[in-house]
Amino acid sequence: MNALHLEEPASHGVPADCTSRADRIVSVKAYPVIQKLPQPTETSWGRYDRISMVMVEVATEDGFSGAGEVLARFAPHAYCELIDVALAPRLVGQDPSDISGLWASMRRALSGRACGILVEAISGIDIALWDIRGKAAGLPVQALLGAEVSDAVPVYAASVNWADDGAAREQVKAFREAGFDRIKTKIGRSPRAAATRAALVREAAGDDVTLYADANWAYALDEAVYVGDALQEAGYAWFEEPLDADDEAGYEALAKRLRIPLAAGESNFTSIQSQRLVRSGAIGVLQPNVTRAGGISETFLAARHARDHGVAYAAHVGMSGIVCETAALHVAAAIGGGAQVECAMTPNSFKSKIASLDPGYVRAAKGRLAAPSVPGFGLDIDWDAVRRMGEA
Repeated sequence: MNALHLEEPASHGVPADCTSRADRIVSVKAYPVIQKLPQPTETSWGRYDRISMVMVEVATEDGFSGAGEVLARFAPHAYCELIDVALAPRLVGQDPSDISGLWASMRRALSGRACGILVEAISGIDIALWDIRGKAAGLPVQALLGAEVSDAVPVYAASVNWADDGAAREQVKAFREAGFDRIKTKIGRSPRAAATRAALVREAAGDDVTLYADANWAYALDEAVYVGDALQEAGYAWFEEPLDADDEAGYEALAKRLRIPLAAGESNFTSIQSQRLVRSGAIGVLQPNVTRAGGISETFLAARHARDHGVAYAAHVGMSGIVCETAALHVAAAIGGGAQVECAMTPNSFKSKIASLDPGYVRAAKGRLAAPSVPGFGLDIDWDAVRRMGEA
């Protein structure tokens, strides 16, 4: 299937006339949103204490409003200018229900491969268009994607930071007390240090917890083999992003040398970028981020392609906001089959200050989290709060 063309709504169980009430797009607005993290996050990439994103608001002449989010960790004003100058003019006056056609039009705004700032910006708009489609149809997005409205999907606590040993043990304890039986830990630095940290987290968590390890591209191939063997010995369920995301041949080679499944995909743009790793058997878990990977349209295609090839779906959320987290839940509910969503445990105003919904780690119960069952994504965005956070 062409990566840029999602099937029409009727193919997902939506009556053909459900979206006709949304009429024409009258405005597309992009807002930079910035925060200083109340608790810095540390990975093998570095230490982060300040991050950003972009919120997108699409409005129609019939009064529908859709909310989207762009993964714009840094330089959010550049994303806003791209949306304002290159993408919004392609949308105003158009039918918001023609998501596939609008996606293709936005993709033509810049030449070159479909990736980077362009696809991240398109992702936010695509998400907002799906929010409108759900509201116009009177259905939650997961239903538009063909799912029965689900009570909850599995979520895992993320992440145990690269802190000192005592702090790492305290984080594991806190995650367990919050009811999570699936926990991810950051590893990296030297292979020996990573193996030691993995063993420490296993000891702190106990044998009844499913553990995942995230290396954030930290290793060369032979180093990754050493770490992967240590993770297998400690009973971890997957080894996330051990190699540079562009090294697809390396992932294929590594998969042949390890027994532990590899996880990757948060760095990919569009569904077509995940297809080689999925088809080759290099990964056991696909982890797209809906605010980077082309929005709902492309993420759903990628997740469905993975499912059809026996590869699990576990959405990446990380330091993203409440729109990303909620959109990922809707996709996971539609994919089913044990699809998971990352549940970031670090306090984050992108999740707590801009919408009516509490962050996932507050709402989660016994390691599960429900996607809202009201039309669209089920979010009431405080756009005044969004604008204030752009002044940070």
